Amino acid sequence: MKITTLGIDLAKSVFQLHGVDADGVVVLQKKLRRGAVLDFLGKLDPCLIGMEACATSHYWAREIAVLGHDVRLIPP
Repeated sequence: MKITTLGIDLAKSVFQLHGVDADGVVVLQKKLRRGAVLDFLGKLDPCLIGMEACATSHYWAREIAVLGHDVRLIPP
């Protein structure tokens, strides 16, 4: 399972993750609590991560980028 692109839907307490491989095949669909997100992403190989720009997305983008991922914010 090699995730190349990961989408994260930020919410108040539960985040939704959707990962695809290089062929666009879904390889990950997961719900994570806020406290488990960075632990989970720290175990993944670096990949492209997309999130909708919102009030907290800049914080999460900085924290995730420290783990080696390429983070892109998408306008709402």
